[in-house]
Amino acid sequence: MRTSILSLAVVVATTSAFTTTHNAPTTAFARTTQLYSAVTEDAPPAMAKPRTKAPIFDEVCETTGVTLTRFMSEVAMLNPELNELTTLFGAIDTACKAISNLVKRSQLPSSETLGYEGAVNIQGEDQKKLDVITNDVLKRALRFTGKLGVLASEEEDEPVDVVGPNSGKATEVIFEEGDRYVAVFDPLDGSSNVDAGCPTGTIIGIYEHDENCELDDDCVGDECTEEEARCLANTLQPGTNLVAAAYCLYSSSTFFCLTLGNGVYLFALDEQLGEFVLTKPDVKIPSGTPIMSFNEANLENWDAPLKGVVQGWRDGTGPSGKNFSSRYIGAMVGDVHRTLLYGGIFGYPGDKKNVNGKLRLLYEGAPMSFIMEQAGGAASTGTTRVMEIVPEIVHQRVPMVMGSKDLVKEVTDAYAAGN
Repeated sequence: MRTSILSLAVVVATTSAFTTTHNAPTTAFARTTQLYSAVTEDAPPAMAKPRTKAPIFDEVCETTGVTLTRFMSEVAMLNPELNELTTLFGAIDTACKAISNLVKRSQLPSSETLGYEGAVNIQGEDQKKLDVITNDVLKRALRFTGKLGVLASEEEDEPVDVVGPNSGKATEVIFEEGDRYVAVFDPLDGSSNVDAGCPTGTIIGIYEHDENCELDDDCVGDECTEEEARCLANTLQPGTNLVAAAYCLYSSSTFFCLTLGNGVYLFALDEQLGEFVLTKPDVKIPSGTPIMSFNEANLENWDAPLKGVVQGWRDGTGPSGKNFSSRYIGAMVGDVHRTLLYGGIFGYPGDKKNVNGKLRLLYEGAPMSFIMEQAGGAASTGTTRVMEIVPEIVHQRVPMVMGSKDLVKEVTDAYAAGN
C-alpha cells in the first residue's frame, strides 16, 4: 500500500531545479518544520533504540584487493538482515564514482561546473554549482534502489522522500511501507575548495526507517500534518542509531571509507578496473600523534577550556610534553581522513560568531563520529558524546572535536574542570 502526502521536496530532471531560494512557496511539507521539536519530544521508544548488532565478517572482508561490491556481497551472505543494505551501497558506490569524475573534470573549460549557482541554501550559504549537481547525483542514485524511505541533505530545506515523481514544482511524494532505510548526506563537503583543486568529499549516514511510520489514508488537512512530521522525524535520530556510515574523499586518489558497526574499512578507486578495492581493513587510529587540525585564526574567540588545551599543545606544556604540529585543510572529510590514518585531533569548535560551530550534526557530525569511534577514536562537543545527541532540527549545528581518544579526553577533562 502507498500513502501520499504533499511536499516541497522535489526530485527534478534538471540540475538547476535543485536551486534553493528563500521565496519558495509554503506547502504542507514545509509546515511540518515547526512540529519537528515537538515530535521528537514525544517520539516513541523506537526513535532512541540502540543500534542493531554488529555484523559478522570473514577473511574475505579482511583481504586487501577485494572490491567493494564483493565485500558487500560477502557481508550480505554472512548477515542476511543486511541484504538490502548491499543494494543501497551499490547506488552510493556508483554515485561516488560519478562525483569523483565531476570533481576531476571541473577545471576543464567545457565542464562549466565551477563558480556559484546564484542561489542560497537553507543555511544561508551561497550554493556552488557542484553542490547542486552532486546533490542531484546522489538523489538520483538512491531514488530507485527501493530500499530508502526518506533522505536529508545539506542542500535541501527539509527531509525529502526519494520515491516521488520528477517535477520542478511542488509534487506528490510517496512513503513506501517496505522502504527500510533513511539516508542523510553532505553531497560535497569542502566545495569551497574545488576551484583551488583542494580535497573535497561526500559524507553519508544510514539509519533504519521507523517501521511504525504510517500515514492514515483518510486523514485530511491538519490531521495529516502531525503524522507527516512524525514520519519525517525519522531523520532526527542520534548517531547511536546509525547502521552504517561512509565518506568518499576526492583527492590524490578517490577513497571510500566505510563502517557497518564492525570496524572501519578503507577502499581506493582503481580507475582501470572501475572498482573500489580494499586497501586498509579494520583501520585503527594511532594514539600519541602530536598533530592538531583546527582553524587557529579563531582561537581567541573559543571557549577558555579549549583555548587553554590548544595553547598547551602549541607550547609543549600539555600532558604529553610535545609541541604539536598544525595541519588544517578546511574540508572535514580531508582533515578527518588524515587524522584517521596518522592520528591526532581535528576540531571545529564554537566561537563568539558561531556558538555551535558550523558542522551539521545529522549528516556531518554523527556519521563521521561513528567512523571515528569504530576506528578506536572518540568524538565530543567538549561536554557531550556527539553520537548521543538527538537532533531537534535537520540542519542543527554542533561544536566538535574528534580523533585519538587521549587527545579528545584532554579537551573533555578541561571542560569538566572548567579551566
